Amino acid sequence: MKYVWLDCDPGHDDAIAILLAIHCSNIHLLGVSTTHGNTTSESTAINAARCLLAFGAQPHVRVYPGASKPLLITARYDAEIHGPDGLGGVEGLPPVDSPDVLSRIAIDADGSTVRALEGLSQSIKETWKKGSGHKVSIISSGPMTNIALFISAYPDLLDGVDEFVFMGGGVGMGNRSATAEFNILCDPHAAQIVLDSPIKTTMIPINVSHMAIVTKHLHAQLLSPGAALDTATLPSPSTNLRHTLSTLITFFADAYKAVFSFNDGPPLHDALTVAYVSSPDLFTTVRRRVDIELTGSHSTGETVVDVWNYRSCDDTWGPTGKNCLVAQSVQVEKFFDMLLECVTRCDRVSPINFAL
Repeated sequence: MKYVWLDCDPGHDDAIAILLAIHCSNIHLLGVSTTHGNTTSESTAINAARCLLAFGAQPHVRVYPGASKPLLITARYDAEIHGPDGLGGVEGLPPVDSPDVLSRIAIDADGSTVRALEGLSQSIKETWKKGSGHKVSIISSGPMTNIALFISAYPDLLDGVDEFVFMGGGVGMGNRSATAEFNILCDPHAAQIVLDSPIKTTMIPINVSHMAIVTKHLHAQLLSPGAALDTATLPSPSTNLRHTLSTLITFFADAYKAVFSFNDGPPLHDALTVAYVSSPDLFTTVRRRVDIELTGSHSTGETVVDVWNYRSCDDTWGPTGKNCLVAQSVQVEKFFDMLLECVTRCDRVSPINFAL
């Protein structure tokens, strides 16, 4: 069993990552923290809570709102891809002001919101138990501000971290600048802090996430398992949950087609982080030195991957070592088999399937 903390900025593909984290059979989801990124931190927290409720998360799983801005630079959002509230076009999720949604936001005894750093540090203490318990895998599917703050504020708890896994960066390519991927571009300084930590770190770059495309055939299977694909129309959804997921995929697909000319479907970037923690054998990786360009006039936020081993490194995961496992490929069919299996599990418990 993998004990997992998920830090995210929902976001359409973050929503799918949440579903996987809830329903992968070998993952025990401890909590979800949220950050600025695809939209404001206020909206990402509510979006995460809506997803936890809609996808049937266990009652103990709560949302811990985190950083509202990057460490040093100005916050940026991506309404062009995700809509103003981060989940543009998605139908069927519980409303943002639902008491059941709001009850998913963590509060302490006096009714104050429990923030990301407090929730993450307490969860690791309770799970790790100074070595007598279990280490925690920390997944990031958005800007890594919360993770960098945790590393800086709680160095004594790093022994309780099994690994950091993040979706972000690219090897020789970007998607929100000529050289930078969005999650890293939003807070490059935080990403460098994570890469300099003494903990095993794995990067799922866009080179790999662009392989995980939700084609029309996969969209049809998501809507109605086993349905024959009509080249003209998609099948009707077999459940309310599947309708909701279909609207998510449709909006995301339209955005990626308009902005990036992805004509076959959208890539499910963030869900690959959870898939990696659950089944790392689905991925090929290579250990590299990775740093973030912090001062380039045209390349700020670029993940500088030392493909040719120019930099002299030791065997540590810290600032002097080959500090990152860089994913190179994913077994796409098996990844989508995992996703569809998790959707089937979610179907059995999702409250939106039983709404009147």
